[in-house]
Amino acid sequence: MKTKLAASVLSALLYAQGLLGFAALATVLLKERAHAEITANADMPSGPSVLVVR
Repeated sequence: MKTKLAASVLSALLYAQGLLGFAALATVLLKERAHAEITANADMPSGPSVLVVR
């Protein structure tokens, strides 16, 4: 009985670690994407473009 309990606890811990790893990966990817969008928006000129003025 103790072996089954230990196996269940270990399985739950491994499952939780997998979920935390997935959440960490998603957080890093979303942060990189948001940073890339902010950088792209900062590089664009804020005024009218040359094509619009002509």
